[in-house]
Amino acid sequence: MLISMNSDGEIGKQARAQSPYSLGEKAARAAWMYGGSLVFRCTFHNWYGARAWLLRRFGAAVGPSVRVRASVRVEQPWNLTIGENSSVGDRAILYCLGKVVIGRNVSISQGVHVCAGTHDYRQLDMPLVRAPVTIGDDVWLAADAFVGPSVEVGRGAVLGARGVAMKSLEGGWVYAGNPAVKVKAREGSERSQFKVHSSNTDVAEREAGEWE
Repeated sequence: MLISMNSDGEIGKQARAQSPYSLGEKAARAAWMYGGSLVFRCTFHNWYGARAWLLRRFGAAVGPSVRVRASVRVEQPWNLTIGENSSVGDRAILYCLGKVVIGRNVSISQGVHVCAGTHDYRQLDMPLVRAPVTIGDDVWLAADAFVGPSVEVGRGAVLGARGVAMKSLEGGWVYAGNPAVKVKAREGSERSQFKVHSSNTDVAEREAGEWE
């Protein structure tokens, strides 16, 4: 139910108290929160295969040679896709209320927050918006960076430490700051090889079935 800014405030408060999740979603979240995620956090630090296996059991599509640290917080893993040879560092948050697609050879450093969910502040009931996030191949998200809802990070882009990306980032460039701004072309490689291809996400999702 959407409540306009002109509606009665009490109605808006009541609507905000209503859960946006179905009964099935609540059951799945409880199973992950009180079962899967507890086991995940108790695994030894280099048991990457065990954690990948566990994520797959809860619906994630995880490619080969993926390294996710035990201290990573994953919300709703059934909305997560990670391409082969990608890594997610300690204390990172993958907040997958919407779809989160991470490409191949991606480096997500410690403390990074990838946030695929927000609220529509224009409505008094603040309805949940499950906005997807796509991170292309060969991307590096440096320590404590934040990637917001609906953002697409192009292939080969770099987001510097504590950078905040609330808009999509073009592939092959280095970004820094809050909000993130383009600093320079990525050095050491031809930018043309990082040109964003619309098929990147399609390839990751197509291969997902092979990883389950």
